[in-house]
Amino acid sequence: MSENTQVTFPAATGVGSMPGGDAREAAKTVIGSLEDFPHLVELPARGPGADMIGRTAGMLVELYARVEPSGWRLSDRPGRDTRRAHAWLREDLDALEEFTQGYEGDLKVQAVGPWTLAAALELRNGEAVLSDPGACRDLTASLAEGLRTHVADVRRRIPGARVVLQLDEPSLTAVLRGQIRTASGYRTHRAVDRQVVEAGLREVLGASGPGPTVVHSCAPDVPFALLRRAGTDAISFDFGLLTERDDDALGEAVEGGTRLFAGVVPGTDAALSDPAGSVMGVRTLWRRLGLRPGLLAEAVTVTPACGLAGASPAYARQALAHCVRAARSLADNPE
Repeated sequence: MSENTQVTFPAATGVGSMPGGDAREAAKTVIGSLEDFPHLVELPARGPGADMIGRTAGMLVELYARVEPSGWRLSDRPGRDTRRAHAWLREDLDALEEFTQGYEGDLKVQAVGPWTLAAALELRNGEAVLSDPGACRDLTASLAEGLRTHVADVRRRIPGARVVLQLDEPSLTAVLRGQIRTASGYRTHRAVDRQVVEAGLREVLGASGPGPTVVHSCAPDVPFALLRRAGTDAISFDFGLLTERDDDALGEAVEGGTRLFAGVVPGTDAALSDPAGSVMGVRTLWRRLGLRPGLLAEAVTVTPACGLAGASPAYARQALAHCVRAARSLADNPE
């Protein structure tokens, strides 16, 4: 969507991953818990191809990857690992379609963003794609094309949905700071120029077509200003990792119309406070920034701090329901 268009989103959603390996059960849980803003589930416990890197590698166009002892590595042709990734994704889409018959509203799909993918995928020599600027450009173009196809497939399956594309970029800050280690582990790859990073993100975010976009990072020091310049409509983050150094960037984001997906509910089994207590920090931030309380519901979507793959199934259901109740508390009592 246009960088100048303020986009509205529902009040609560999940990040993406869920525990277990049953696609139908996970889809049923997510769609039942998040009636206004469900998402396509990811079930990494199923193994290679269902993990975030393998799943996204399976979406690439004219680039293929296989599993090596060191991780996912580019290969010359599609093999067993690519076919497995395609099969898991198809299974998840079938389950989503089954439980969203007649659904109209926002629906989120997730994929790894170009820079985290470049940091994780290996070239044939064992070094990260990140080490080769030309390979990074090819990977970015392939990912954008693959995501255009993926988003179009979701729109075809669930025609009443407004498809929201989320890019997961947990390694983005490390890429910008030159903290990604080489294959030997003794050195780090050179930091990528911020303008190059921004351009790559903008290209892949454009794969959403007319749909809104989110960039998610559950790492510290999220580069809010860069993500906004790249054109994302919303930024998703672990609220517990914020520091006062982020205040100015957050304030500018809200005033500029960027939605904040605030991860306030723990992603692994924990005792949950009352819903109002879970968003108390958001209210405190709002007061510190001097923002109008009435803006809270318009500017914040409540989520878990990160994916729920490491949680128990019972806690995952509880966490999603808690996000919905916490968002309602924020809207009803913004002060």
